[in-house]
Amino acid sequence: MIERRLLGLVDYDETFSAMKAFTQNRTEDTPDELWLLEHPAVFTQGVAGKAAHLLAPGDIPVVKIDRGGQVTYHGPGQWVVYVLLDIRRSSLTVRGLVTAIERAVIALLANYGIQASADPKAPGVYVEGRKIAALGLKVSRGCSYHGVSLNVDMDLEPFRRINPCGHAGLEVISMASLLGADAVDKEAIGQALLDSLEFEFSRPAT
Repeated sequence: MIERRLLGLVDYDETFSAMKAFTQNRTEDTPDELWLLEHPAVFTQGVAGKAAHLLAPGDIPVVKIDRGGQVTYHGPGQWVVYVLLDIRRSSLTVRGLVTAIERAVIALLANYGIQASADPKAPGVYVEGRKIAALGLKVSRGCSYHGVSLNVDMDLEPFRRINPCGHAGLEVISMASLLGADAVDKEAIGQALLDSLEFEFSRPAT
């Protein structure tokens, strides 16, 4: 059983601290959790992140964090799901967890008529080479935190201030930019994303 927490629009630093505390304090009996939320505008830079990928952050804060990967952007209109999972207790490997998250996003997008795919060389979900979802994880004591962000209906301009995920010239898109804002129900998409993730995590490992 995975518990869901719907947190709304929440500060990045506070949520980052809460994720770490949850992971450090959990026991073998602590239920897994999925946190669905949005952040005010922020750039996050992973442990291997290079400052050169921050082209012109301007007035948007940059937070250095402990997940893998380079730099990405979070902002209103983008769903973020933090995946707080005890990998030791599940049948998933770290690679299997990444694959399950990507598969969940791809399945969700397919329900909206968007054909998406993963790239084994660059974690995340893409539509014809354009990135629609970013993925980054940290595993501590056999448990994961951080997770996945899906661009639903957001201002994409800040992505042009960085090399998204360390890839110069990578185009970033949203569901609204593909379907039109009128075709996107953000709240319904958030619930469907949680459903899709839970389904993938419950599947037997292959």
